[in-house]
Amino acid sequence: MKHTNPATGDTSRFPDSVYKETVLKPLFDGAKTHFVDGFRAIDRAHLVMLAETGILTAEQASKIADALVAIDAEVDPSSLEYTGEVEDFFFLIEKELKSRLGPDLGGRLHTARSRNDIDHTLFKLGLRHYIDAALGKALGLLSAMIDTAEREKATLIVAYTHGQPAQPTTFGHYLGAAIEVLARDIERLFAAREAVDLSPMGAAAITTSGFPIDRHMMAELLGFEAPLQNSYSCIAAVDYITGTYAALELMFLHLGRLIQDFQFWTSFEVGQLYVPNALVQISSIMPQKRNPVPIEHMRHLASQTVGRAQTVLTVMHNTPFTDMNDSEGETQAMGYQAFETGFRVLDLMASLISAVKVNGERVAANLDRSCITITELADSLVRREQLSFRQAHEIAADVARAVVAASGALASDGYAPFRKAFAAHAGRETALDEAAFREIVSPEYFVSVRARYGGPAEEPLGNAIAGYRHTLGKYQQQADEQAARLAAASAELAARFERLRGKA
Repeated sequence: MKHTNPATGDTSRFPDSVYKETVLKPLFDGAKTHFVDGFRAIDRAHLVMLAETGILTAEQASKIADALVAIDAEVDPSSLEYTGEVEDFFFLIEKELKSRLGPDLGGRLHTARSRNDIDHTLFKLGLRHYIDAALGKALGLLSAMIDTAEREKATLIVAYTHGQPAQPTTFGHYLGAAIEVLARDIERLFAAREAVDLSPMGAAAITTSGFPIDRHMMAELLGFEAPLQNSYSCIAAVDYITGTYAALELMFLHLGRLIQDFQFWTSFEVGQLYVPNALVQISSIMPQKRNPVPIEHMRHLASQTVGRAQTVLTVMHNTPFTDMNDSEGETQAMGYQAFETGFRVLDLMASLISAVKVNGERVAANLDRSCITITELADSLVRREQLSFRQAHEIAADVARAVVAASGALASDGYAPFRKAFAAHAGRETALDEAAFREIVSPEYFVSVRARYGGPAEEPLGNAIAGYRHTLGKYQQQADEQAARLAAASAELAARFERLRGKA
């Protein structure tokens, strides 16, 4: 095939075979995989807009509409092989229109638009689909975490800092912290969607058009909230991409930290978290092994998601503020892989968190061995014995050292060392009897007196969980409203497109 460049008159064979195989064919195949439905929606919405603004006559629009329906029925994109006869998928559809309608009428659908605004609209339609799916799965995880936090709001665990036992809290309180982070990550994803939800159609190449197009109508028919106002921004500002993948990267970076804790807590030496058999893999040679491998899979899939999202951001780095290929088809398809691995993490984590249980016996043993309620002994000495905190801290430290050195437990073996340390530091006998001492150093008491806002005690944690449910409900309503708007727009576009037919 010969191709004439109108600017130079060059009639060399087009495309070059290497260019075809390395660039054009992969882009064509990517369009077949990801963008066919988007192309159809854009073509139909643009045709409706051209007809309703009078840019095309009713007869012209009707014939083009019938041809588009025929193309959809007769051309199966998945079966197409790229031959080089046309440059890309867009020109394939235009070629089909011209073959059915003639070159004049077949070329009129492209009035007042460009591949520039079409491409970024396609990419936004694709991202909108993936973001909405991610939000649905993230809300499912958020719901599972809230349910588990409520179920386990009084279940004691050891809280660690720097890899060492620090203080007792509850599994519900721990999950509350993770819930708050996930809620903020969901908020960031909703915010990214707001940038995606602005239509580029009507920007044409850069500066809009001299035709009386209706950009608001196009946005409405395609289910966007509104047009993106500045037409240069429509083809140059790829912050809808960077904002999306930055939000996605943060979500899975943060979930990765939770996964690391679960890996640590399920280790044999810690044993704080029990994973049921349905989520455990056995060893092929060692019959005693219970390997909670879903946690490992979540870890590497979360890391893959972070890495793929970061790759998209890196591709955007140091690109010019204009329309450019760096942000287009192959980068978009690569980004979708980040969502796809992320979906697996969200589904698996929701299942795991709903199923795991805290191993109370191991928690109790670790609490005894670690003396981590000793902070409350110091606090109680300030309140009950009117000591300074520094003096109380020194007494508590002596008690902890003595109990650990004897391989004992604070509640059962700590009272005698306590009386001795108290007398040495305070110069008098303590007023606390052994029963009071045992209560003070119990993990249940430790949690119950931490009843401040945000603490693990029953009232603040219960209030927090109620707040989390309210946030979940707000997010779910927002997602439902977005889905309803898209469904309504799709139905409206279908109805108005059908009205064009039969007017020839």
